[in-house]
Amino acid sequence: MSDLLAQIPAGTQMVLAFFLLMALGVPVAFSLGLSALYAMWLIGFGFDLAGDLIAAGIAKYSLLAIPFFILAGSLMGSLGIAERMIRFFRVLIGSLPGGMGVVGTVVCLFWGAVSGSGPASVAAIGPMLIRAMEEDGYSRAFAAGLVATGAAFSIVIPPSIGLVIYGVIAETSISDLFIAAIIPGIFMGAMMLAVLPFARRGQGRAALDRISPDPYAGTYLDRLGRSFIDSFWGLMTPVVILGGIYSGVFTPTEAALVATVYALAVGWLAYGTLTVRGLYESLSDAAASSAVVMMVVAYASLFGWVVTVEDLVGSYSTALLGLSDNSAVILIVIMLILLIAGMFMDAVTVMFISLPIFMPVVHQLGWDPVWFGVLLMVNLAIGLITPPVGINLYVAANVTKLSIEKVAKGALPFLLASLVGLIGVAVFPEMSLFLVRLMGG
Repeated sequence: MSDLLAQIPAGTQMVLAFFLLMALGVPVAFSLGLSALYAMWLIGFGFDLAGDLIAAGIAKYSLLAIPFFILAGSLMGSLGIAERMIRFFRVLIGSLPGGMGVVGTVVCLFWGAVSGSGPASVAAIGPMLIRAMEEDGYSRAFAAGLVATGAAFSIVIPPSIGLVIYGVIAETSISDLFIAAIIPGIFMGAMMLAVLPFARRGQGRAALDRISPDPYAGTYLDRLGRSFIDSFWGLMTPVVILGGIYSGVFTPTEAALVATVYALAVGWLAYGTLTVRGLYESLSDAAASSAVVMMVVAYASLFGWVVTVEDLVGSYSTALLGLSDNSAVILIVIMLILLIAGMFMDAVTVMFISLPIFMPVVHQLGWDPVWFGVLLMVNLAIGLITPPVGINLYVAANVTKLSIEKVAKGALPFLLASLVGLIGVAVFPEMSLFLVRLMGG
């Protein structure tokens, strides 16, 4: 056995060890770190180097956006901003065919421009949306599937934590990535809306407003005006964040801090919902979520160093390019790899493992790295609703108290629609690049 292992390069052994540890149920971050340390031992590097490599991997200015965007999303969920947004969109479009299904889709996509994190979006707005959809006649499983899918595209709709990480790894403009993701994000939302006419809806219950009371009365325009005024500062959140980035007032990294300060100001000055206890809980939740992401980033940097030293990038990318002379075939293979990887690993891990291998292929074939980044995000968003490790499904199951199997069944129509949308983003790169070129990116 030892002779057989000796014939396998240390880098390949590291990859195999990583998947073995994952199969044994070891958390992703520790699977990355332990497999990387094992490879370092094989090639004779001292473990004292590990600390410096980890520190260098996370000491990147752009990564500061991650904890602050997570904190901003947590604050906006706890300060009543989400509830006011739901009320506004219910008044605005709740009377359309599809009712709360349309509202749920729009709110999920809009919240993506606030949170930037799929699981965080499910936790923040899921309880209100799922219960309101159920009251409107949708099955609980279908409602959970819609919210899990819509929240998954939070990593596509800017500002996106996933796009920040991609920009850091691929050394691509984060601002351009944010601009490029706008149209594909809306397109994926349209694919979700296309599913609603096929949903089986019951009669619903008479007291829809029992879940989230509608305090507005009068004509449609009266109700719309009052709900807009009530939710105005929350609705301005993406305008402030994205407007500041695209106008050059602040960078995407600085925007995360602006979003946090803005959420605190809205909760304190506009809505009066900011309390010491609520602030503590938001800080605690954001710290826990950020720690998980940053641990993966830290150990992935160690893993990536071994990948570079062992030249896995060169050997694996060469093998990928050797599969076919047709770039479309290579793109299909890459997309299948990403979809399968997304079934078992979170988006951050997939990016740190795959991008060092895929990016040389992207450059070699002349693909636009901005378009590829958006395509990658759509792939990984679909992974968030794909068993067995679709984390959004687990969060939605926890919110609804349904089994993961029922939630996955409810999400199946949206999964199929998302796959069709993925093909559209892949086939029509201009969908991603039109606004970038229009704005001179």
